[in-house]
Amino acid sequence: MAPGPSTLLGLALCLAQTARTQQGTLPKPTIWAEPGSVVPSGTPVTVWCQGTLEAQVFHLDKEGTSVPWDRQKPPGPGDKAQLAIPQMTEQHAGSYQCYYSTPTGWSEGSDRLELVVTGSYSKPSFLALPSPVVTSGRNVILQCLSLQGFNRFFLTKEGEDESSWTVDGERHPDGQIQALFPMGPVTPGHRWTFRCYGFYRHTPRVWSAPSNPLELLVSGLSGKPSLLTLQGPVVTSGQNLTLQCRSDVGYTRFALSKVGGQDLPQRPARRPQVGLAQADFPLGPVGTIHGGRYRCYGGHGLSSEWSAPSEPLELLVAGEEPAGRLRDRPSLSVRPGPSVAPGENVTLLCQSGNRTDTFLLSKEGAAHRPLRLRSQGQDGRYQAEFSLSPVTSAHGGTYRCYGSLSTDPYLLSQPSEPLALVVSGGSEDQPAPQWSQEQQRLTWYLSVLIGVSVTFVLLLLVLLFLFLLHRGQDRRRKSGAAVSDAH
Repeated sequence: MAPGPSTLLGLALCLAQTARTQQGTLPKPTIWAEPGSVVPSGTPVTVWCQGTLEAQVFHLDKEGTSVPWDRQKPPGPGDKAQLAIPQMTEQHAGSYQCYYSTPTGWSEGSDRLELVVTGSYSKPSFLALPSPVVTSGRNVILQCLSLQGFNRFFLTKEGEDESSWTVDGERHPDGQIQALFPMGPVTPGHRWTFRCYGFYRHTPRVWSAPSNPLELLVSGLSGKPSLLTLQGPVVTSGQNLTLQCRSDVGYTRFALSKVGGQDLPQRPARRPQVGLAQADFPLGPVGTIHGGRYRCYGGHGLSSEWSAPSEPLELLVAGEEPAGRLRDRPSLSVRPGPSVAPGENVTLLCQSGNRTDTFLLSKEGAAHRPLRLRSQGQDGRYQAEFSLSPVTSAHGGTYRCYGSLSTDPYLLSQPSEPLALVVSGGSEDQPAPQWSQEQQRLTWYLSVLIGVSVTFVLLLLVLLFLFLLHRGQDRRRKSGAAVSDAH
């Protein structure tokens, strides 16, 4: 029985491939993909094969297929051909190799092109441990996490010094699959920006969508800025809040970090006055996610090195109810009473009927952090006693107390009703003024100026007195001479 056309075609292709394998006397071509070999699903990509000017036919083979994936003739005189893929799919992912033929035979095979499709699965989470802020010269661990159950993860480093790593996944205690990538020591000489992907070992060229980019902030030793909030350390839930980073160093940009967080928002510096650079970081209406400890950093131009961190700023959010466990507001009372004399012993008592691990006492208008005390159980209630002994006039003011749980130390209950403490009587009614360094310096300058002025005036008076005395003596001398002449 005579073979059919499809059998003949298969035999011809096999013979051609066998001949190509046997000969392979021409230089191997070059293969590449544009815009790259890692392609999002559904986007176009072009595979190029470049040989010599004598090339007449180009063959593109895909690993796992028994016949050439594609066969191209150059459209005109030239040394390369292309395979255009209008939409990348999982079927196009794979390992490719190309050949070309001339009248004298077949070339060697090109190096292999690994064509990867991304976006087949949801993107993994990507974290820096313990923080994306790393001191220059230190190490950091990058963690790629997913619920998909991937057994392989791929990490890419972007920038001029591009590189990549592949590691096996391992089960995280929370049930997710993770991969850990140790990095470092980090230096400010390069940009440290990464992405990670997850995939399965049996389909190594079908990847998840890329994680969000993770940029490491490399902090150095230059002058640390200051971080402050005009609203004070305790902020009411729902209140609009702005953190302000400022420095007398001429930084051109600032970055804000939250301990335990991964976001590093950056803002260009502005110059509200000569010698001061600052940037505002609006956090919007405050909620549970905003409570925590913050630091900021200053940077120059496009340099990847940042300053030393500012002193930490603790942001306490009042009025939130984490998991409904801080349902009521505590009560605040004072012993012996709200009106006391200087020198007395005063105790502010904060109480709550709900489980409370810590009580905080804040004074209206005070810039310092609230006082904290561990709660004590008493007759089925939780309480803490804040001693202000002995009181001075500086203790006078309006107080509120809050409750918090150890699981959410930056989230506070509703505030207690305000309590006004009046310190009256004695010599301390009028507290001694607290002078700033600038005021003290100005006072010293004024004292010196007044002293110099008084000395100058006294010197003028002395000179005037001597002048008048000398003039009087001259007059008496002249009048005495005139009397003598008359006799």
